[in-house]
Amino acid sequence: MVAQIVATHSILVKVFLVFIVAGFFIPKMTSKHPLKFRKASFIYTMVFQAIATMIAFTGIVAMVVGKYDFSLSIILMILIWAALMFIEIKKYKVIKTTDVENPAKHALLKSLFYKISAVEVFLIVVMVVFKIMEAKGAISL
Repeated sequence: MVAQIVATHSILVKVFLVFIVAGFFIPKMTSKHPLKFRKASFIYTMVFQAIATMIAFTGIVAMVVGKYDFSLSIILMILIWAALMFIEIKKYKVIKTTDVENPAKHALLKSLFYKISAVEVFLIVVMVVFKIMEAKGAISL
């Protein structure tokens, strides 16, 4: 049972990573339509939050059912989850409140979207690498 929950958690993290990488195409697909960029960003943010919440839920269930200690590794996962949610909400608020009809601001927002998505991918990859290294016994968090 615990192995299945951990496997589900792991699969969701991989789906999340693929989703974020696919999100890099949003600014390209909506480059000629600034208002569609705003709407696509809203949909992206909602799906982002849904997947991130599923990951957090399966992680908490795995921790409780598996009777895992509240270790530095789990604290790090919680902090990364909170950072991802905070960053994504702030990104959407900036996109929502900025005049996307202005070409200069639209270009700046697209650049911001790419940079923030890259930071989100980096945070997830760092955590995945740490967990792999921890599972292999290379480090102890």
